[in-house]
Amino acid sequence: MTYAIAIHGGAGVIPKSMPEEKRQEYVDSLERALRLGRDLLRGGGASLDAVEAVVRFLEDDPRFNAGKGAVFTHEGGHELDAAIMDGRTLACGAVAGVRTVKNPVALARLVMERTPHVLLAGEGADRFAAEMSVERVRQSYFSTPHRYRQWQEALKKKRAEKLPGDQGTVGAVARDLHGDLAAATSTGGTTDKRSGRVGDSPLIGAGTYANNRTCAVSGTGAGEEFIRNAAAHDVSALMEYRGLGVREAAETVVLRRLKPGDGGLIAVAADGTIAMVFNSAGMFRGAADSCGRFEVAIWE
Repeated sequence: MTYAIAIHGGAGVIPKSMPEEKRQEYVDSLERALRLGRDLLRGGGASLDAVEAVVRFLEDDPRFNAGKGAVFTHEGGHELDAAIMDGRTLACGAVAGVRTVKNPVALARLVMERTPHVLLAGEGADRFAAEMSVERVRQSYFSTPHRYRQWQEALKKKRAEKLPGDQGTVGAVARDLHGDLAAATSTGGTTDKRSGRVGDSPLIGAGTYANNRTCAVSGTGAGEEFIRNAAAHDVSALMEYRGLGVREAAETVVLRRLKPGDGGLIAVAADGTIAMVFNSAGMFRGAADSCGRFEVAIWE
């Protein structure tokens, strides 16, 4: 009877010179999110419910680049992506480029459970949200002063990929007491991205993957690189076909296949083992399990 959960709030250039007060705010948010997921699992809740609840919590926190606090596109709007996957059945759902959905991960789950599809994008996804009566918001809801300043700086420099904190993502992976795995990921994308750009988060096998035979994975970082390397699925494949443990598989993908600075990922194996690996300056992350582990971290 083992449960385990890992969460992340993005990876990238996270300066250690961050003021202590701001650092503590991030730590407090990660701890609240982690405690929410842990308590659901400890009470016998399903891994799928736990990862959705954690990601919804982080989507509502303006500190992270998902939901409230999503980065600005080049046109000055917000386009959000999310995915969720059930490791027991391999059922999955995702949305990309949604503009009016408060919690994209909740809509992704509805795609999985209420349609025969895996991914809905753009206006079609927003129309589906209206049919499902999920909570809708105006575009201004997603805007924060921090993201606006970040966008203005990106417009000046014309190289948004080099700005700190502009590739954030949130995610969660879990194993419940029934032995089922699940993964969920949500993002606002990258600062100053072209309208219509879709990263790895809503792409099953790139930024999100779960399979009871192996592991559940959620990635964060340079989305295009995670897509090119099918990073999330590759962790699972290394475990299934080469017999690697989840930590070794995660390190192989992040430290050998991705380039330095591309980001990181969190994973939980079928036996509850947790891996959190990154090749960037830092990664907002946390882990908890039935053995009493409860920890959050940003840097090494």
